Amino acid sequence: MAIEVKTKKWGNSLGIIIPSKEAESLKLKENQTIKIDIHLTTENPLKEMFGSFKDKKDKITLEDLKEFRKETESKWL
Repeated sequence: MAIEVKTKKWGNSLGIIIPSKEAESLKLKENQTIKIDIHLTTENPLKEMFGSFKDKKDKITLEDLKEFRKETESKWL
């Protein structure tokens, strides 16, 4: 299951809150140990495009753009 949450300041640390619906669906209880995979999302995916084709010596083709779009599709949602 993948959910998107924001980090929050918690003393000198950062914490996240798992929404109650997700916690209930996963049957999470207080003081359980869980494993979390972290994938950073970009606030502006267009920033990632700059420089993506800088090593390409030929002109960028429509196929190049389609491939790049497929790779970054989930970041646009």
